[in-house]
Amino acid sequence: MRLLLTEDDAALAQSLIERFRDQGYEVVHVGDGIAGLREATSQDFDAIIVDRMLPGMDGLELVKAVRLRKATPIIYLTTMSGIDDRVRGLEAGGDDYLIKPFAFEELLARIRVMTRRQAPGAARLFAGSIELDLVQRTVTRRGQPIELLPQEFRLLEYLVRNADRTVTRRMLLENVWDIHFDPHTSVVESHISRLRARLNAHCDIDAIHTVRGTGYRLLAAN
Repeated sequence: MRLLLTEDDAALAQSLIERFRDQGYEVVHVGDGIAGLREATSQDFDAIIVDRMLPGMDGLELVKAVRLRKATPIIYLTTMSGIDDRVRGLEAGGDDYLIKPFAFEELLARIRVMTRRQAPGAARLFAGSIELDLVQRTVTRRGQPIELLPQEFRLLEYLVRNADRTVTRRMLLENVWDIHFDPHTSVVESHISRLRARLNAHCDIDAIHTVRGTGYRLLAAN
């Protein structure tokens, strides 16, 4: 498994490189945001680790730029521990957020979760014309492939698993983003909007129904 580590703290970076390599990972390390963007968009990685405070280009802008071209799972490493900081990072396209100082074992576990592949026995999910391949992490609707970012895939997976049930905004925050508070931002709404647009690109039937004042429901007959 290949990781891109974008971290300007040389001592921390070297420690992480050694420990990841002990676990069998290949690690490419860069120390600034501009180099991170170059590597992230020119090579294929299984996951990207990004410090929020980087020289050249900060981590938030790096992630936004990567997301325009890549769906690689991304985790932030940062001392910026505020709720607003975490929400901004997730809204920019990050998949997870770990506060410094941290235990290497937790970082390793989070990366494994981001990149895990489901067992073949539960390899596919269906809801009407929508099909999810949980092994390849791909989506089709009426046979047409749909490109999703990792967080959009998790959102759709949760909706499909709860097809024809109304799921609330709080349920989505807790089960898709692992946020157990109300951040008072539009992170759910913006992701639903993008997901809806992608699902409806080649179909005139809206698969996601907004339940006013409550939440959303993915229609099994779509």
